[in-house]
Amino acid sequence: MISVVILTKNVSRTIDKTLYSTRDFDEVIIYDNGSVDNTLEIAKKYRNVKIFTSEFIGFGPLRNEACKKAKNNWILALDSDEVLSDELINEILNLKLDDNNIYSIKRDNYYKGKLINFASWQSDIVKRLYNRKETSFLNKQVHETIDSKNLNIKILKNPIKHTPYQNISDFLKKMDKYSTLFAKQNQNIKKASYFKAISHAIFTFFKCYILKKGFLGKGIGFEISIYNANTAFYKYLKLLEYNKRKKSEKQS
Repeated sequence: MISVVILTKNVSRTIDKTLYSTRDFDEVIIYDNGSVDNTLEIAKKYRNVKIFTSEFIGFGPLRNEACKKAKNNWILALDSDEVLSDELINEILNLKLDDNNIYSIKRDNYYKGKLINFASWQSDIVKRLYNRKETSFLNKQVHETIDSKNLNIKILKNPIKHTPYQNISDFLKKMDKYSTLFAKQNQNIKKASYFKAISHAIFTFFKCYILKKGFLGKGIGFEISIYNANTAFYKYLKLLEYNKRKKSEKQS
């Protein structure tokens, strides 16, 4: 048996489709960290959903705490903006689960209703189905992933439909949140400077727009490439700020 585990906060725009796609699983854990919209009211409509709450402690630690609430050892970790296709559900439910395996899933990423096959969004494979007795998520604040040491990784055939952003405002909100988490996670671990911030931004734009063919997406490809570049810029700018703050605290 598999428990689906989903982290939520103010995701009323997407959570209904996500939960509807998990209707064939006997247990879905919602681990909410402070929703003030109607996310939890939507979740309560589904009989297989159990709701728990927690303050935000970082994505990796939060996922590990959430999986402790599940009754099953096999965990399918989903994002609140991901939707399982019928084909993927059927594939997962008919797997002969092996404790030595972690199962990865390809994500089809959508923006403004279009499938994005450029600007680094086309080759997105995420580790999501695992046995909690054998492994867990790494304790990372952001870009968390399952620890695959000494385990095999099997890639499933069918993809998840993923809609991480719906408009420019979503870009700005996530850029602010993720760049802050990056800075916290790497404070006094990575070096940062204005040069690093600018060079990372320029290279990221070049990679996404030219090397990863973002130009094929015309306006949308340009928006995504600029977003990725800005995220790289502010990640290192915030890290510079955090490192300076830490140095100042040590000297005082």
